[in-house]
Amino acid sequence: MVDFVVSARNVLGQTNRFGAEPGKPSYLKVPGNRYPKPGGSQMTARGKWVDDLIDEARTGEIRNGQPLGDILVFIHGYNNSQKVVMQRHRKLNSDLKKLGYKGAFVSFDWPSADSTLNYLEDRDDAKATARYLRDGCIRLFKIQQERGCIINVHLLGHSTGAYVIRQAFADADEVSGIKNYPWVVSQVALIGADVSARSMSESDSKSRSLYRHCRRLTNYQNPFDHVLKLSNVKRIGLAPRVGRVGLPDDAHEKAVNVDCGDYFSSKPKKKLARGQDYYGTFEHSWHIGDRLFAADLLHTINGDIDRHRIPTRKLVDGQLVLKN
Repeated sequence: MVDFVVSARNVLGQTNRFGAEPGKPSYLKVPGNRYPKPGGSQMTARGKWVDDLIDEARTGEIRNGQPLGDILVFIHGYNNSQKVVMQRHRKLNSDLKKLGYKGAFVSFDWPSADSTLNYLEDRDDAKATARYLRDGCIRLFKIQQERGCIINVHLLGHSTGAYVIRQAFADADEVSGIKNYPWVVSQVALIGADVSARSMSESDSKSRSLYRHCRRLTNYQNPFDHVLKLSNVKRIGLAPRVGRVGLPDDAHEKAVNVDCGDYFSSKPKKKLARGQDYYGTFEHSWHIGDRLFAADLLHTINGDIDRHRIPTRKLVDGQLVLKN
């Protein structure tokens, strides 16, 4: 079994290692017991990589002569080593497959230092990296859609990964070859999203392209996410984040907020092992490794049930919350 990875990290000369700066995308098929490396047997020509990915995404169903299927692309946040990226990739992919997911899973790996002190530098790299997500992923899937491919593409953005997604969509609308074709991704899901809540309003120019080019956006909110608190020294001066306070009241009708606060509070943190049950800061990264979240995400990807009737959620005072 191999893991599909797009790496937007630079390559350090002839060292066969990825660096810590943005770089031209590398298309990798990583063996299940390895970590990403440039060159060698992992590196795959882009066209072959796309063909193999589509084969992995097929469910066996056919519509109008085209295969049906799903591709979920995971975009991580700041302060993530490649080891943690792949641990999360493999855990979430495994949990989804156990629940019945039949599609393909891809990680878009961008350079973020393995240090909490590099937040502002990572955010600059995230903005630069968005162009590679646009050219290295969005453009590829847009081409496939032009050719009649009806495999659904979904995005999952964690932390600053949500910022990378939003910026990439905005950048895509600045390129005529992409903008002039009505491309669309199916589901966009955000966890621990490190973007301002007010920027997710329907009228805000920062998210206009994101809403235009997706069918549904789901924001998983955790009010207890201290990584996103305003007093965090790394984030001083930034507005309240959507991953902590939720979507604004004037968000687009495509957007749905799921409050995970009560469910998160019920989780037995002391009984969970870091590096096994979750990876990174628990309050900010609990989603990956949590089976209820994986089940909710899979219902979201499948799109078979209305967002208000997904069985892992309940309606409380007019708000959707994850069941505890």
